Amino acid sequence: MRVNRPTLAGLAAAAALVLAGCGTSAPPTVTFDIGGNTLTAAPTQYCDNQLQNCADDANARLTAPVEPGTPVTITVPEEVSSAPWQVAFAYLGPDGRTRTDGRSPIATPGQRTEYTLTLPDPRDRLVTAQVQLFGPAPVADPASGQITFPVRATWVLVAP
Repeated sequence: MRVNRPTLAGLAAAAALVLAGCGTSAPPTVTFDIGGNTLTAAPTQYCDNQLQNCADDANARLTAPVEPGTPVTITVPEEVSSAPWQVAFAYLGPDGRTRTDGRSPIATPGQRTEYTLTLPDPRDRLVTAQVQLFGPAPVADPASGQITFPVRATWVLVAP
């Protein structure tokens, strides 16, 4: 059977469209609830499980005021909760100058879909909160011996 070129080209174009449709679903979003105000964040960084294909979007970060003493409830979808994840955060102490960086405990796969960030002192002011989705297994740095946890996706809230 002889296939003419236009038909072959048409089949190739159709196959390309079908393949392009596979795996093009939007990356998952994360919600930050600040005193009843729910904001949805797209990832600022999102990579596949092997950290091979990554997309960065600095404009995806959320900027919202967080009054001192206001807890922030973070909710992640199944795409995030099915892997290890945590919340990294920074805040200013009651003096407004002393910065402290912290991290939530790591949520193991399927452990939880929500984390409420409450700062130690009700006068502390949140600076940033970042959901970090871990990727491949941790590795040891040969030079320092320290364990590195590869982060494959992040969702960021900045509190001005």
